Amino acid sequence: MTHGKAPATPRSTLVITAHAGDFVWRAGGAIALAASRGEKVTIACLTFGERGESAKAWREGKQLAEIKAIRREEAERAAAVLGAGIVFFDAGDYPLPVTPELTDRLVAVYREAQPDVVLTHPLTDPYNGDHPAAARMALDARVLAQAIGYPAEGEIIGAPPVFFFEPHQPEMCGFAPEVLLDITEVWETKRKAMECLAAQQHLWEYYTDLGRRRGVQLKRNAGPNLGLPHTTWAEAYMRPYPQVTGELA
Repeated sequence: MTHGKAPATPRSTLVITAHAGDFVWRAGGAIALAASRGEKVTIACLTFGERGESAKAWREGKQLAEIKAIRREEAERAAAVLGAGIVFFDAGDYPLPVTPELTDRLVAVYREAQPDVVLTHPLTDPYNGDHPAAARMALDARVLAQAIGYPAEGEIIGAPPVFFFEPHQPEMCGFAPEVLLDITEVWETKRKAMECLAAQQHLWEYYTDLGRRRGVQLKRNAGPNLGLPHTTWAEAYMRPYPQVTGELA
């Protein structure tokens, strides 16, 4: 009797973001790439960005509950375009508090997702305290989810590598583009996801321009005459922990 190999478990990516739009602007390409390879992508969205990142809706006279519903629907559509699942915490923004309760909820997400890769905000952002708050909880929960004695449901996780995605004003956040991810093949998907976020339409062209500029840097750092298309698109990332490898590449 011949036994076939058990199907391999798909790779898993966990994205932890402060607000409903963050995962699209900053990591939409990485999410779409992972999903296109058949990987599982889970987005943990801590707030809807209802107070601090929905100025257009407030100026139109909408109230808090309606704004939350609008931002949730936008984020759900954007996640679906990218091919990801999304979990909303509704923790409240401006400010987003760092609490043991929220961190504990993130531990449960880690153990459920069993991520191979984690994407989140950098730990510094003088313009938006919600972003480093989300990052702090993302990193703390990653450590707790590894602890066999921590009282949470699910299996413990390993030590998935973490990548910080690019903030809106990188120079002021201590961000350097250490990793350039080629997202050319999924750029149109990312752009469609961006266009789901009508509440922040003013950012569509900013992040289109950023993707193009990072693409130019990607070509320059890939070396000459490699046959890259004339127009490439990229996202930038940093690593807070060492890369573990058996080969320098």
